[in-house]
Amino acid sequence: MTDPLNRLAALQEPLPKYRFLVTLDPGDVYLPPAQAVLLPLVAAGAFQEVTGLGATLEVVSYAEGGRNDSVRQLPLRHSWNRIVLKRGVVRDRLLWSWYQSGLADSLGARRDGAVILLDGAGVPALAWAFHGGLAAKWTGPDLHAEQNAVAVESLEIAHEGLTNVL
Repeated sequence: MTDPLNRLAALQEPLPKYRFLVTLDPGDVYLPPAQAVLLPLVAAGAFQEVTGLGATLEVVSYAEGGRNDSVRQLPLRHSWNRIVLKRGVVRDRLLWSWYQSGLADSLGARRDGAVILLDGAGVPALAWAFHGGLAAKWTGPDLHAEQNAVAVESLEIAHEGLTNVL
């Protein structure tokens, strides 16, 4: 058996931010079968950066009558940040295809997926699953003839919620 103090220490140890995985589920959950066949199943390639894991609760100030010492803060609506994926450009066109399929289909090409944070040993430690994701913005690489760098593309995913699954 492991010592409870060691387990507690492991739970409180900060995780590295450079080890992570991104998964994209098949799009057939949200689309009619004839359209789902046209979508690739997963995004190939490794991502070098993921940003936008977050949410915002919009709060409105309400000056309650008869109460002059403070103003009440009332929750109004909740929104999710867009998840931004960045990777080196590769010859497959999966991210572009996903974005383009959303332009052609009025329902959009929705996908679920997850961002999985790994610990130092490469074991999944935390994961955030997103639901109903749409490829909302694709950005191609900045090209410079005087630089010897990897061409990078990015994709913004607008989604309908995050769930902490690990």
